[in-house]
Amino acid sequence: MAPPKPPKPGTFMSKLETRLTAVNTLVYKLSGGRVGGKLKGAPILLLHHVGRKSGEARVAPLLYLADGDDYVLVASHAGADNSPAWYYNLIANPQTMIAIGKQEVQVTAREADDGERDRLWPLATAMYSDYDVYATRTTRKIPVVILSPRA
Repeated sequence: MAPPKPPKPGTFMSKLETRLTAVNTLVYKLSGGRVGGKLKGAPILLLHHVGRKSGEARVAPLLYLADGDDYVLVASHAGADNSPAWYYNLIANPQTMIAIGKQEVQVTAREADDGERDRLWPLATAMYSDYDVYATRTTRKIPVVILSPRA
């Protein structure tokens, strides 16, 4: 069965998804990632980011792929025609922080170049096969974001 498409903004399902994400984030924080720290076996981190328009601090639970010292995110938005808000927020404000379990890491975000994306995409889809499904739903090239720890 194919994974669901993202709900349309402003709908009941969109509002429900926002509430469920907030609950997942809270449970993740309270449990240090022991609960809410994996989806279909793929690890989850909490991405702190600042709204590029609102300036509001936000937190998003996201799947990630470890790549050496870096952390890799896929801005799939379940195959919607636009990237998720966190992606645009990171482009506008790339200095941020992630939490993995109880560990907090200061990072700098950047979009993977074509060569990096070509290398990382198969690793990401091996970790979470739904990314391949999402890619068939959109004509956009789904961005891959690299988070590098700051010294």
